[in-house]
Amino acid sequence: MTAAPMLLVLTTLPDEDTARRIAHDMVARGLAACVSIGAPVRSVYRWNQRIEDSVETPLTLKTSTARYDELEQALRAAHPYELPEIIALPVERGLAEYLLWVDEMTGKR
Repeated sequence: MTAAPMLLVLTTLPDEDTARRIAHDMVARGLAACVSIGAPVRSVYRWNQRIEDSVETPLTLKTSTARYDELEQALRAAHPYELPEIIALPVERGLAEYLLWVDEMTGKR
């Protein structure tokens, strides 16, 4: 059995508590098989005509392409930012058993 195509979805949150809450929710709902919460990073960007410099907590969500639209919608609804970073990158290759596990964990229940 081959797995459905997989995506890595990247986003950043304002703090670890928010990141943890969203990570747990996405996994509990089967929208992500796994969510890695990274160490705080400094983000520098332009927003509302100003240069912003803030510390954020990155998330990497592992999901199937079949669940991406639902994941994006749920992530957008839970995200505290007006315009959240939500970027999906295709996984070209990986350990077959892991890719199959992601597919199984994000399958429709």
